[in-house]
Amino acid sequence: MCGTPVGETNTPISPPAPGAAKQKQPASYADTIPSEMLTTSLSATITYAIEVLNRDGRGAGISTQVQVPLVRTQPPPQNLQAQVTSQGVVLNWSAIPAETSPSVRYLYRVYRRMEGSKQSAVAGETPAATGSNLTLTDSGFEWEKTYEYRVETVTVIAAEGKPEVQLEGDDTAEVKVFAHDVFPPAVPFGLQAVFSGPGQPPFVDLVWAPVADLDLDGYNVYRREEASPAVKLNAQPVKTLAYRDANVVPGKSYLYSVSAVDVRGNESARSEEATEAVPQ
Repeated sequence: MCGTPVGETNTPISPPAPGAAKQKQPASYADTIPSEMLTTSLSATITYAIEVLNRDGRGAGISTQVQVPLVRTQPPPQNLQAQVTSQGVVLNWSAIPAETSPSVRYLYRVYRRMEGSKQSAVAGETPAATGSNLTLTDSGFEWEKTYEYRVETVTVIAAEGKPEVQLEGDDTAEVKVFAHDVFPPAVPFGLQAVFSGPGQPPFVDLVWAPVADLDLDGYNVYRREEASPAVKLNAQPVKTLAYRDANVVPGKSYLYSVSAVDVRGNESARSEEATEAVPQ
């Protein structure tokens, strides 16, 4: 049963427009809990209920009661930093020592927000570790956009026979990151060159192993002769894992290499060369 009232809030009720259906109007109230009431014990709870009063101060009774654990939340971690890498945005922070128990543990939750947006998304979570530097890599963003990251400590309460309860603490200050992609794809490998020509115009067929980068746009094919610089053969990125060089001359040998290029034009180093001779 609820005891002493802790506060009041005045929520103006606007009458609905003629002919319109009544709509629920949200209201809120923040109760500041004295620090001496907070604990690490699951048995300590505080019960809340709401009673609506009319202008004469009369009410029809209290609402359904809710119990809130008085488990102390932890402060946010320190020294949040972010760095853009080829694998994603790598976030580092310093953990805050926290006392755990079989029924109370803590985790760090990372939020990502695009600059200019009010909506935040969970970028990841990691269990809290005492006295250590923690790292989380976020790969769920879009390149060439600016994001704000923050981290908070979440108190997880797991009472036996009851659903798990999570209490979010305060956030770190946000750190801003511009996700600029200057990272080339992986270098292709396994290049093979095979001559074909008897009974038809001569050509050299090239095949190679695929590059697994998600933002891959295609491949560039290069050819050179001994002691000569390599020249790119394709005008647009090659979308397949094969290329036919029909512009070959009998009696010459060619050295081929392949690079990978992503959708933003970042190009990898060239593969190991494959050599093939065109008979006379």
